[in-house]
Amino acid sequence: MSAPLLAVALGIVVASPALGQECSQARAIYGDRDGAYELRFEPVGSESAVTSNHFKIAILKPGLLLDGVVMPAGEPERATGIVMHNCPTGDVTGEELRKCTVWQGSVYSVDKTGTIDAIPAETAPAAHQILLPDFGPALRASSAWGKGKAEADSWDAFTLKGCAA
Repeated sequence: MSAPLLAVALGIVVASPALGQECSQARAIYGDRDGAYELRFEPVGSESAVTSNHFKIAILKPGLLLDGVVMPAGEPERATGIVMHNCPTGDVTGEELRKCTVWQGSVYSVDKTGTIDAIPAETAPAAHQILLPDFGPALRASSAWGKGKAEADSWDAFTLKGCAA
């Protein structure tokens, strides 16, 4: 390998580990292993919010966007995520919320050594991977699945691929 190519290769290897350290969770962008889905975190925007993290899941073909939130829930308390599709706004009933919920469950982070932990706070360094257990099967059974919507299976693991400006 020539010296310039080696330098470029080493630069990429050196730059990759720093990505999570330089990027906050609120700006982290993740992708699934097949490149069909993208999970983008965004700032919550309020310190008094009940949610700890906000994100969007883009289904790249056909360009469908799902809304997601993470909030502490349960006993013992864990980070619980909810992914929604076309939920009504304002005063909604439990039934309306159930109909538009694509997935609900615990959200986990995975570091580069494979250690599973809680999702980082939005101001903390971004996790290497995000796990949404059983997201793929739940998506298939939801209102977001079908012709003109999600048609490609999703993995439950999303790996850090970038940081929003």
